[in-house]
Amino acid sequence: MFPLVLLGYVVAVKVFKKTTPNGKVTVYLGKRDFIDHLDHVDPIDGIVVVDNDYLRGRRIYGQVITTYRYGREEDEVMGLKFSKEMILAKEQIVPAKEKCELTPIQEKLMKKLGANAYPFTFHFPANSPCSVTLQPGEEDTGKPLGVEYIVKTFVAEGDDDRMHKRSSVSLAIKKLQYAPPSRGLRLPSSLISKGFTFSQGKINLEVTLDREIYYHGEKVGANVIITNNSRKSVRNIKVYVVQHCEVTMVNAQYSRHVAGMETREGCPITPGASFSKVFYLVPLAASNKDRYGIALDGYLKDDDVNLASSTLVADGKGPAESIGIVISYSVRVKLNCGTLGGELVTDVPFKLLHPAPGTMEREKANALKKMKSIERSRYESSRYATDDEDNIVFEDFARLRLNEPE
Repeated sequence: MFPLVLLGYVVAVKVFKKTTPNGKVTVYLGKRDFIDHLDHVDPIDGIVVVDNDYLRGRRIYGQVITTYRYGREEDEVMGLKFSKEMILAKEQIVPAKEKCELTPIQEKLMKKLGANAYPFTFHFPANSPCSVTLQPGEEDTGKPLGVEYIVKTFVAEGDDDRMHKRSSVSLAIKKLQYAPPSRGLRLPSSLISKGFTFSQGKINLEVTLDREIYYHGEKVGANVIITNNSRKSVRNIKVYVVQHCEVTMVNAQYSRHVAGMETREGCPITPGASFSKVFYLVPLAASNKDRYGIALDGYLKDDDVNLASSTLVADGKGPAESIGIVISYSVRVKLNCGTLGGELVTDVPFKLLHPAPGTMEREKANALKKMKSIERSRYESSRYATDDEDNIVFEDFARLRLNEPE
């Protein structure tokens, strides 16, 4: 007989923490990224631990604050402000006014941290914008443009009292969106033709993408078919991935190329000829470092920062109802038809998003990007996770948010 060996393992749960400058109050969060599922948003659940006999009648308050910066800080003169700061949620944490229902991670932390641990839960309001950071230029010295969120806790006599930096702590968080569980079967396409003055015939351009939703780090495939029924020739072909940004506060729109290529393969495409080829492009934040205005979904010094995800809207609502910074993407194909012929241009829209947890594509996408919080997702989805308190790993919050606002 062979001995039967049963192998057991413990899934570690990463918890982020940050302590006030005086070392008396510590805040714990189970994650930094909170997902907007369109019909609901993940709650901000955490724990506050306070030293014995420190409060002496005072209270601990918590806030969720968003800052929407739509203009350069250097241009703010004579009292003019290009940012809006709003308190989205506020409540008294210690002593708690009412008992809240604990999440699994809060229950685990309460057992481990003892009697001086107090839970708190905040909720994002409906239609709150997703986190977006616009990459600044080389000469910009102020805070970057975009939408950011922080969770702030402070000690005070009352909620209207002035907070002191030594007894307050701010933790930067992100509000993101995931792709739907299914990417669908629709293949976005565009068919366009161009005629010429004093010349018969047209040039036909058809562009079809291999899917509608792409994950960050995946190749975007565009099948380009050109049929030349005119008397002009196509000199070269340009293919781009274009990021479109709409800043709703000032009703401004602009676009940036985040990936591109130019080719003369098969050119010139003479009258009566045709051309067909699949072009592949990979839009990455790493390929667009230091380019002004590129929208990112994280902070500039994060190792795992991606290009900003496409903005999704709930059923029954249009993109015009979105607030903050609205992001969309398209593949743009340009045909150069010579000096007199001009250009033939078409755009095919698609969505660029993070994969939803639990999908098969998630496993493939994990090889393409760094997922620092995978231990957390495994814990939440696992039914065999142990109740052992020693499987919690604490990580200093400040080290991962190097440019966190004061």
